Amino acid sequence: MRFSGLLLAAAAMIAAESLPTPRERSFAFEYSVAVKDVPASARFVDLWVPVPHDDPYQKITGLQIETPFPHATTTDRDGNVILHLRVARPASGSVPLSMRFNAIRKEHIQLLTTPEVKPESKAVLERWLKPDRLVPLDDQIRKWAREVVDAAHATTDLEMARAIYQHVVATVKYDKSGKGWGNGDIYYACDARRGNCTDFHAIFIGYARALGIPARFAIGFPLPTERGAGKIAGYHCWAEFYAKGIGWVPVDASEAGKNPDKRDYFFGAHDENRVELSRGRDLLLTPVQKADPLNYFVYPYAEVDGERYSSLDTTYGYKDSNTPSRDQ
Repeated sequence: MRFSGLLLAAAAMIAAESLPTPRERSFAFEYSVAVKDVPASARFVDLWVPVPHDDPYQKITGLQIETPFPHATTTDRDGNVILHLRVARPASGSVPLSMRFNAIRKEHIQLLTTPEVKPESKAVLERWLKPDRLVPLDDQIRKWAREVVDAAHATTDLEMARAIYQHVVATVKYDKSGKGWGNGDIYYACDARRGNCTDFHAIFIGYARALGIPARFAIGFPLPTERGAGKIAGYHCWAEFYAKGIGWVPVDASEAGKNPDKRDYFFGAHDENRVELSRGRDLLLTPVQKADPLNYFVYPYAEVDGERYSSLDTTYGYKDSNTPSRDQ
């Protein structure tokens, strides 16, 4: 056993030496929201905001929350940090909040030949094998997933995940026209064969789980490749799957769909041009919201007297630091 362990350690060192130096991006980020036009009859306004977390590929510093109201943060079972505030009878009809932080985002490149140093726990793997409301695990999904991997003669976790990825990228179009896209509904995505990142990754995650491969969803904001400053119009989401003997492997099927020349790169990598705010779907916030679980959590969520409230003004912006990146 000792000799085997030494062999694994040596293999990991060799793999690490062949891994390119990950790119890093250092930037400041501002996330602002105002619950507006609150009815004068409102008794309570509740507001929840996702707070970015640290992980091996993301370091958050200098977090500042600005609001005239008391607030608190908690962490859920998946490591999501959730900020909540409750305002009783807001006199002004508006509840503002601004969150600022600095982030260092590191490119996540996973060599697919690297031996896993520390296997993931059984509890975590079981967590990411469970269905979501819009990504069920039923006989139809299992049938479609099995057809994809059988056509590719894939047998290992890695081979099956690659076959699913290639299938999604080849058959789904990045297209946000019409209705139905953006919910991450696997049946919509399989039927329409178009949508945004949620739809791409609904198929990838659903098919992977249907074949017993743990897969998880993450969401945050994209940053333009060009360094500078500006506003961000909307979210981006991505995925990871767990391959025995390798560990968690990053995947970004929708970016590969938009950039065919990067199809190989985005199976096993996430670039540094993003910031992650939460993981998972069907989220119960803390304290628990009165309405249904959130499909995903990247934008602020508000309730007035226990009813979902959507009259919100939001802005999201970034500014790169002067730290040069590897490709500059």
